[in-house]
Amino acid sequence: METQKKVLLVGVDTGEEKDFDRSMAELKALAEACECQVVGVITQRRPRVDQALYIGSGKVQEVKLYAQECEAEEAVFDNSLSPSQIRNLTRALDLPVTDRTNLILDIFAIRARTGEARLQVEMAKLQYMLPRLVGMHESLGRQAGTGGSMSNKGLGEKKLELDRRRLEHRIHELKKEIEKLERSRQTQRKRRNASSVPQVALVGYTNAGKSTIMNRILGIYGRPVDKQVLEKDMLFATLETSVRSIDTGDGRPFLLSDTVGFIHKLPHGLVQAFHSTLEEIRYADLLVQVVDVSDEEYREQMQVTQETLKTLEIGDIPQIVVYNKADRCQMPDLPRVSESSIHMAAGKEIGIRELVRLIKEKLYAEDGNVF
Repeated sequence: METQKKVLLVGVDTGEEKDFDRSMAELKALAEACECQVVGVITQRRPRVDQALYIGSGKVQEVKLYAQECEAEEAVFDNSLSPSQIRNLTRALDLPVTDRTNLILDIFAIRARTGEARLQVEMAKLQYMLPRLVGMHESLGRQAGTGGSMSNKGLGEKKLELDRRRLEHRIHELKKEIEKLERSRQTQRKRRNASSVPQVALVGYTNAGKSTIMNRILGIYGRPVDKQVLEKDMLFATLETSVRSIDTGDGRPFLLSDTVGFIHKLPHGLVQAFHSTLEEIRYADLLVQVVDVSDEEYREQMQVTQETLKTLEIGDIPQIVVYNKADRCQMPDLPRVSESSIHMAAGKEIGIRELVRLIKEKLYAEDGNVF
């Protein structure tokens, strides 16, 4: 079994974060999802982050000593670091440095299954790396050892320029490949639109239960197991948008898509890279926002979902809100259905049929009663 990389988490509480402790807990979950072992956490309270080092210069020494004590192999910071901050911190800590954005990109790289997802993740990763090449070269130098002579410096600069050109060339290639796949996706989408079957998209925070809902609906309405999607209790288990036809036998079918989950501080590069995948949401007739109501921060997570939808310029599509995992809140009399929401427990198959009825009510409202 491969040894997990030991990482030290570092955060700065400026007071801007509504729940800083929650954000750090999520960073820990992201590190673990990235198959790392968290060996320590250091935080600092200050009015603003330091432009050069992110943390205060005095705190740098504390982090350096603690990293040595717990044998950390990398320092992971809670926010996106600028290229100069990565460079300065790598020098000051004598340790490879990364940030929350890169952590999420690494998780996506691990989880990507389809060719399209792999291309999208690779492009986002390279676009993240390009302006940070200097800091990353220094980070690699710390691990490999450097000679420090003037001739080596010249070679280093040449290598940096070569790496930059390679990255730019690869990004250009990836863009062309992704555009080709996007055209194919648009053709498929046109065919679906021409079929006049309404489209429904499951959206929401990562690990809220979208894939579970998709699979339970498929199971109840007779779709084979090979049509089910990956379903795991982990962050970003699903990266690919899966579209399935749901026919309940009453002449009112619909297409159901399961989309990539959102998260607090989702890297903008990922939203851009997954634009063609997330584009599926744009063409939906109805959005089903899935919420883990057992999570204390579910309201904030709903807000993150709405903000991400705004980024995608989607604001006028009707929505149903699914308050999932309600059984964990000891809520009696489940499912509870209202005009545009439902409290349910997809994992226990409580409320699946009621949710489908609610979806059809919204989709076929003009046709009269769907029951």
